[in-house]
Amino acid sequence: MADERIWLDVPYADKDQAKAAGARWDPGARRWFAPRPGMAVLEAWAPRPELPALLPGEDRSAGSGLFVDLVPSSCWFTNVRSCVIPADWDRIRRMVYGRAGQVCEVCGAGADRSVQRWVEAHERWAYDERTRVQTLRRLICLCTDCHTATHFGYARVRGLDRQARAHLMKVTGMTGPQADQHIAEAFQLWQRRSALTWSLDLSMLNNAGITVTRPPDGADRAATARRTLMG
Repeated sequence: MADERIWLDVPYADKDQAKAAGARWDPGARRWFAPRPGMAVLEAWAPRPELPALLPGEDRSAGSGLFVDLVPSSCWFTNVRSCVIPADWDRIRRMVYGRAGQVCEVCGAGADRSVQRWVEAHERWAYDERTRVQTLRRLICLCTDCHTATHFGYARVRGLDRQARAHLMKVTGMTGPQADQHIAEAFQLWQRRSALTWSLDLSMLNNAGITVTRPPDGADRAATARRTLMG
């Protein structure tokens, strides 16, 4: 009979504590497990129910392909990860990576430690400028390279804009002038949206049984962004 893992949900911040308590790491599954039943010391990390492969109301066709997707400044640093507890974030990313087959849904690349490329969870949003509501529409698995190109503004701050532009051209087939026009139009849209203060609609997560914490107000988010980028 095949070995059945006793899986655990261990947030990254707890990994050393869980390891000291006897938990073991499965690199293939990228998840911690109990080496034997009945280890009461590990009960704090007992697994929560797995999420469905399609969240209620999720549109997996939303935001397909690779494009520069700049988040308005009033919404910086309020991604899904910052609005849920660490254990729920682990459930979310595990579902996103698993349904994508552990590869990028845009370019098909998988994780490769030798080139510092990983698979990462990214959000696709819908923006209603009339109501000023930013609604979560989809979670997508991106590789580090596609994720960096998507967040082109942050790539520029980190000095990675040349690499991000090259990857954008490689994946989409854009010429240099086309890529530059696409990036410029993305920044114009960002400027228009950043003139507004947005509220977040994360009901897709609530409907999946995930507890969402209240994000900071728009002005506080913008101030946090400025401190982070200037520091």
